[in-house]
Amino acid sequence: MSPVAFTRVAPVVPVRDLDAALDRYRRLGFTAHAYEGPERYGFVERDAVSLHLTEQSEHDPQHAGAVVYLYVSDADALHAQWKASGVEGRFTEPTDTPYGLREFAYVDGDGTAHRVGSPLTT
Repeated sequence: MSPVAFTRVAPVVPVRDLDAALDRYRRLGFTAHAYEGPERYGFVERDAVSLHLTEQSEHDPQHAGAVVYLYVSDADALHAQWKASGVEGRFTEPTDTPYGLREFAYVDGDGTAHRVGSPLTT
């Protein structure tokens, strides 16, 4: 039997308002579009990263949220871009970690934590 290759992953993230979430991701530099069917579902992509969004009116970001980790080439540059975008949410400042990454976090209004890291240069 030949080995099975994993080719992509797309976490599914709950949102309360799909249109607002798609707009937020566009402002963060992603391409974004809604599913062209009856379900309130969307897709966002940036380079090799894909996320799916599912609208859930009962989603409570105070009690449930998703976490995604994004590996990028330059966490400081992305932090500056995202902060300049004016999106609502909470940002942490980039810091060096003991495990060799420069890292920051952004938590959006739907409670999704986007942890972002790039390799430390030596």
